[in-house]
Amino acid sequence: MSLHQRYRMRTPSTGREIILQAEPGRTYLDRETGEELEVVAQLLPLAPTPSDLPWTVDNLRICNWCNQFAQKDLNDCPTCGRRMAPLDR
Repeated sequence: MSLHQRYRMRTPSTGREIILQAEPGRTYLDRETGEELEVVAQLLPLAPTPSDLPWTVDNLRICNWCNQFAQKDLNDCPTCGRRMAPLDR
């Protein structure tokens, strides 16, 4: 279970973006330019979460019970709590 929130952060001068688990109140610097990174967005799902996958089309599937989105790495649906059908590979 992931307890830390992940953020998309950007270097203002270059536009380079990274995703990292950040803690409130800490300053994060770009390793190439030394500039302070600015927060662009929080990634879904919000912490704490049983999944480490971000909510993107490639990482989601639909629960066969409640028809809600869930990450592919979960066995139980976070919405209804039921065991989801196996993935088709």
